[in-house]
Amino acid sequence: MKLHPMIAALRRHKAGVVLIALQIALTLAIVCNAVFIIGERVARVNRPTGLDENNLFLVTQQWVGAPSGDDPASVDKLDNMQQTDLAALRAMPDVASVAPVNSVPLLNSSWNGSLALKPASQLGAGNGRTTYYFTDEQGLATLGLKLVAGRSFTAADVEHRGFRDQKEPSIVMLTKALADKLFPDGSALGKVVYLDGGNTPSTIIGLVDRLQVPGTGSWTNSFVWNSTLVPTRINANFSRYAVRAKPGRLQAAMRAVPNVLYGVNRLRVMDDDSVKSFADIRTQAYRADVGMAILMGVVCLILLGVTAAGIVGLTSFWVGQRHRQIGVRRALGARKIDILHYFQMENLLISGVGAVIGLGLAIGLNMLLMQHFEMDRLPVLYVLAGIVAVMALGQGAVFVPARRASNVPPVVATRSA
Repeated sequence: MKLHPMIAALRRHKAGVVLIALQIALTLAIVCNAVFIIGERVARVNRPTGLDENNLFLVTQQWVGAPSGDDPASVDKLDNMQQTDLAALRAMPDVASVAPVNSVPLLNSSWNGSLALKPASQLGAGNGRTTYYFTDEQGLATLGLKLVAGRSFTAADVEHRGFRDQKEPSIVMLTKALADKLFPDGSALGKVVYLDGGNTPSTIIGLVDRLQVPGTGSWTNSFVWNSTLVPTRINANFSRYAVRAKPGRLQAAMRAVPNVLYGVNRLRVMDDDSVKSFADIRTQAYRADVGMAILMGVVCLILLGVTAAGIVGLTSFWVGQRHRQIGVRRALGARKIDILHYFQMENLLISGVGAVIGLGLAIGLNMLLMQHFEMDRLPVLYVLAGIVAVMALGQGAVFVPARRASNVPPVVATRSA
């Protein structure tokens, strides 16, 4: 089939051709980037935390009238209050284990720093950005972390300090990802690291398989698995406890916690969010990502639907205008399949022009999003898949009016002239 007569025919419908080509181009640019955003959000939502999330919940509370200083007497009093809470929670019949924590994955409340192989080092080459999790000897069991090398903390390892105390621990545990970054040869166990540019060495006694940092934003992508476990109870006028309920007893344990804690000390504040299951923490952390994915999906469907409707409508209009031309071609021996192929090729030509324009628009839009919204670079595969999709959409949309044109009898088409 020759393209010259087809191009000549399209020149007589410049406005419609330009409209459809631009519509396809804009659809390609927006849909490619929207699908890429959806893919990123879905990957983030499905990212494992490293925890055994079933039967896990978090308790957050604040004491009223508790010491606020970092002097030894205040710190000791706060630690006694925290240990009293821990003992009461661990004695609950529906609780399997409890550990003090400063945060958990997805909570968006983190204590960040860096580990170095040399003392007094700044964050840079050979150093690892990290998030600190402060816990005790029950931390691994409560959070459900998988120990892959070395040992866990014991009660003798655990210290306590004030919230503003900068004392560095003598031992730490790292995630495997952080250990591999600092020691690519796999020899992290037993080596020492220095925290936050300090001069006190901390020995690595164990490695856990995976533990996600609390932050969920794209700014954490470069160190999302770089977590450090520190055997320390942080003493302040507020505290957090990770609690693992016995199988099937999560709701019962959560309901009982406020009464248990108020029973040992009524001078505290607990609101409706003070006892929260990890499932709720996950839902809240990724609510924006899920909403964005749904919104982008709806935008894609609307754009594809509008583009398909535009192609159907304009092609149907052209078929009506070319009734006599179709009849003449049929009378001269053109088969139904020839008429069908003609309109399909015509659409393919318009879609091809739109796809070329859309390719540039998709890349430009992605660069704009990278500059202003910290998005990653759009992979070429997404653009190629988008081109194939809009081509297929065009062929599917043009099929019905083209089939209608191919079914026009030559005599009826000629008489209609």
